Amino acid sequence: MEVKQITIDGLHRSCSKLVLGTSGLSRDEAAAFEMLDVFVELGGNTLDTAHLYNQGCSERIIGKWMQARNNRDNIVIMDKGGHHLVREDGTHDPSVNRVNPEAITQDMLESMERLQVETIDLYVLHRDNPDMPVADLMDMLQAHIEAGRIIRAGVSNWSYERIDAANRYADQKGYHRLAINSPSFSLAKANEPRWPGTVYIDSEYERWHRHTQMPLFSWASQASGFFTGRYSPVVRTNPDMVRVYYSEANWERYRRAKAVAERVGGSYTANHVALAYVLNQPFPTCAVIGPQNVAELRDCFRAVHLQVSAEDLRWVNLEAEN
Repeated sequence: MEVKQITIDGLHRSCSKLVLGTSGLSRDEAAAFEMLDVFVELGGNTLDTAHLYNQGCSERIIGKWMQARNNRDNIVIMDKGGHHLVREDGTHDPSVNRVNPEAITQDMLESMERLQVETIDLYVLHRDNPDMPVADLMDMLQAHIEAGRIIRAGVSNWSYERIDAANRYADQKGYHRLAINSPSFSLAKANEPRWPGTVYIDSEYERWHRHTQMPLFSWASQASGFFTGRYSPVVRTNPDMVRVYYSEANWERYRRAKAVAERVGGSYTANHVALAYVLNQPFPTCAVIGPQNVAELRDCFRAVHLQVSAEDLRWVNLEAEN
């Protein structure tokens, strides 16, 4: 299956617009290998992982899989490091902020060893620390690029003002700019962040992306399953979903996405329409997906070829009434 791709400045291969997120990759090697194999079979080539995912297990399995399949040259690795402390019970402690050159470099080197690679294609700072000058972070990233450890760098959960400041500094120094941005972007708009320090972009941030055309790699691109039909205004069994996504405006978006899916036909669903919304923006986008099994993975790929008009996309996002 041919899957749409986007080009990232400096990379020698394009990135599939669907990116496989590996935060929930099975620790069972056979099950994980099957998920990765099917992703490639369907036309995907870009993996999103991080130093903290599965306490390093996700990176180790990806490394073993690439060695077993001998396919490193065909895969784009987007890895992340520099995250505040996450305790063993999974709780976040943003008071211990690890967005500094020393901690990020330590994460990077450990990730390279786990992945069994000499170079990471896209290295993304997992969080921001506004008290850390962008000059220090950009100096560090440029040094790693020049050393060949990473090809290009990006950020996740940063404000666009900080990205602008970092890229202005890069221009002044003759460095490579930040190549990608990875906030959360979905059809459902968040009431509040799910985790400390995470960024869900608003309409002003969208306008910035339209203006800059900076590639956006959206995490929680399907709003953590909001559009799957598992939830409704009266089903409040998941407190995080209720807190982050339950609102009358989002339920109206869900109703409209269902209506568009029914009109299109072909057994498409509201979830397909929601994913198509992320993939069809007037700026380059990739959607990081987190399927729980191979059937869900295959279902996600149906949205890649869903034809939804710009008018429909505006309507499902409550930007138009007709």
